[in-house]
Amino acid sequence: MEDQAVCCYRHPDRETGISCTRCERPICPACMVSASVGFQCPECVRGAHAASDPAAGPGVRAPRRTPMQPRTISGASLAADPRLITKVLLGINLALWIAVLAYGDRLLDDLMLIGQASVPHGVQLEGVAEGDWYRLLTAAFLHEEPMHIAFNMLSLWWLGPPLEAALGRARFLALYLLSALGGSALTYLISEPNQGSLGASGAIFGLLGATAVLMRRLDYDMRPVLVLLGLNLVFTFALSDIAWQAHIGGLITGTAVAYGLVHAPREHRALVQRGTYALALLAIVVLVGVRTAQLG
Repeated sequence: MEDQAVCCYRHPDRETGISCTRCERPICPACMVSASVGFQCPECVRGAHAASDPAAGPGVRAPRRTPMQPRTISGASLAADPRLITKVLLGINLALWIAVLAYGDRLLDDLMLIGQASVPHGVQLEGVAEGDWYRLLTAAFLHEEPMHIAFNMLSLWWLGPPLEAALGRARFLALYLLSALGGSALTYLISEPNQGSLGASGAIFGLLGATAVLMRRLDYDMRPVLVLLGLNLVFTFALSDIAWQAHIGGLITGTAVAYGLVHAPREHRALVQRGTYALALLAIVVLVGVRTAQLG
């Protein structure tokens, strides 16, 4: 007889392996409030805060105070809809895919990642090396083939909500965008300057690396995510016409950023997390600057 899955008492549809250290009820990443030892549920945090007045003796009700704001494992406030940013990112990707179907190669030429390429008649050059920095980001929202966008958006819908719930909206969005830029930067650095590249795969690999970091932080079983990561890496190098540089760049960036977000000490959390963003962005700028200097 199989063991019954343990689910969060506030979100019955979410399996979890973490329990509140006070009441021992199961809680998911969205409900975890970091405490001095382990994690507590929002109700226990509010109850402890209300009963913390030392002036209230036995039988005396402590004065009502503003309850402590529950926080996720990364220090973010709990959101009513932990899938909002994921839905917005899905919408942007789908909207641009429809635009590509409508406008064709003209839109791809204007927004895809390309280092340096001659336009018709060789009159002038275009690409990131000529100042089209926006291509590093816009390329991560472009798709051409139906299977390409289908695979990436299914991956985003599967990986995005748990990460968004655990990290918070702003941190999740920063993770996604930095992973996308990291993938584009490595592609720009290593690939041939006239090789075009597009797709959200770099950002998706960043989310995959972040998922591994979060599961390790919560002491979950790592085998499923490691198997998934291994299979994706095999496909990355086994199949042709795949920009493996974007996958590896996104994976490295997402893993590093997520580590800084979930392992930041509580007393210096904001400083460490902002420093993580800054270092990741600085590394991306350096890679882009080196390649641009090489291309002259």
